Amino acid sequence: MRPPVTILTETDLRALVPLDAKAVACIRDAFVALATKPVAMPPILRLDIPEHRGEVDVKTAYVPGLTHFAIKISPGFFGNPALGLPSTNGMMVVLSSRTGLVEALLLDNGYLTDVRTAAAGAVAADALARPDAATAAILGAGMQARMQLQALALVRRLTGVRVWARDPAKAQAFAAEMTAILRIPVTAGASVAEAARDADLVVTTTPSESPILSAADIAPGTHVTAMGSDAGHKNEIAPDLIAAAHYVADRLSQTRTLGELHHSPLVGRDFPELGQILAGQRPGRTDPAQITLADLTGTGIQDTAIATLALARAGKAGAGRTFTL
Repeated sequence: MRPPVTILTETDLRALVPLDAKAVACIRDAFVALATKPVAMPPILRLDIPEHRGEVDVKTAYVPGLTHFAIKISPGFFGNPALGLPSTNGMMVVLSSRTGLVEALLLDNGYLTDVRTAAAGAVAADALARPDAATAAILGAGMQARMQLQALALVRRLTGVRVWARDPAKAQAFAAEMTAILRIPVTAGASVAEAARDADLVVTTTPSESPILSAADIAPGTHVTAMGSDAGHKNEIAPDLIAAAHYVADRLSQTRTLGELHHSPLVGRDFPELGQILAGQRPGRTDPAQITLADLTGTGIQDTAIATLALARAGKAGAGRTFTL
């Protein structure tokens, strides 16, 4: 007899999987597994629908030892706000690693992706930023910018933040909102250079198709997390910054085709992956004055990890609805 299928809504999942230290630990463990276990993670399947400014990514991974694996469908249709609709949504299908049977549908509208992406930023910063890093610059003022900042605050004691966005009004709104949430001063910068100047941590969260951050904007000792480039046409980081930094990929095969490395003359060189650094296989930061740069394109193993966590918590809490196929 087939097992019942659990349906969890975005409301369920927001209650079950907040962005907290346990979520960060879950994603950290996923990166370590990617470096130390025979993980099966196929390339991202991407579908573009240009006439509606649409893109769809499908990601998955199997991790030996985990009871389940997830297949995530992640659409982004960037003309939707004009229709009164969100630009991103999505869902995850969770299957048994032993039988392949569908056991859950996570109708998260992209929430779990937001959590695992922010958690990955926290993992990268914790692994690569100076221990005394206290000031941050956030480039972009959308939902992921907010979550990246909240995730940073889980791994470093922040004393001040500057934000830059192409729309100054959005930067001002971000600054007011995050000052109230984090209870630290968050101010808007008039330019990327002003926002990033002397920051210990810089996070780029934009869909830019041309570089917005270069080596001239970054002080010695800064850590940069670049997470906006998840497609070949996107590019936030200038090649001179990649050349100046200790570069770290989430998955090197992906960053060579989708990430910031894709746009660099150094694309063919060997670089460490974040999981290898966490597992002690490759060096991370070796000097307080070193610039470090994490290129995060998003990996299927992160989706499987966060989905497995959500399903386990749902089982303990008796959350969601079930039906039998």
